[in-house]
Amino acid sequence: MIEKVDYFDRIRVGKKRKDEQRPAHVACEWPGCAAAGAYRAPKGRRAEGQYHTFCLDHVKAYNRTYNYFAGMDDGDIAGFQKSAATGHRPTWKLGQNSWAEFNGGKLRSSAFRRAARDPFDLLGGTAAPEQPRKRTVKSLERKALDTLGLEESATADQIKTQYKLLVKRFHPDANGGSRAMEDRFREIIQAYDLLRAAGYC
Repeated sequence: MIEKVDYFDRIRVGKKRKDEQRPAHVACEWPGCAAAGAYRAPKGRRAEGQYHTFCLDHVKAYNRTYNYFAGMDDGDIAGFQKSAATGHRPTWKLGQNSWAEFNGGKLRSSAFRRAARDPFDLLGGTAAPEQPRKRTVKSLERKALDTLGLEESATADQIKTQYKLLVKRFHPDANGGSRAMEDRFREIIQAYDLLRAAGYC
């Protein structure tokens, strides 16, 4: 027979300490008001986490006149708003990092960056030359390369050279004004535009 174990009877909930309990009745801090202060309102800049205690009418009045930026000039307000866009965290210019920030704006040397890629010295202290990434050829790009009569491994210079050659060959002016080659000419231009938009050349 399986014995039923009640795990929840072992959970103990600690009682609040007396000093953490709020007093039952807190008076409104508004001068001359004797109502209960049941609502909190922030004290303001440089007093974050501190609050006034007001009754409902006086917290509404306080909120209508509350201005966090009181006493700040326009430049300070603009700086605060710009910093708020990043959650008041430090940022660096593109191409820099924290290393540059603390080393006179200088970036780490390329030797250091190469060594950082091989922290366990698996390559024997010499970083292997970076291999060019093999591009993934999509179906439309493959069709465009076929239209120009090129292989998938064609370079940007080869694409441009082949395009110029085909445009000269199939241009209507080169064919005595014949419109027979016009469709082929249009396909060549569209194929080149597609490859250029895809970053091939």
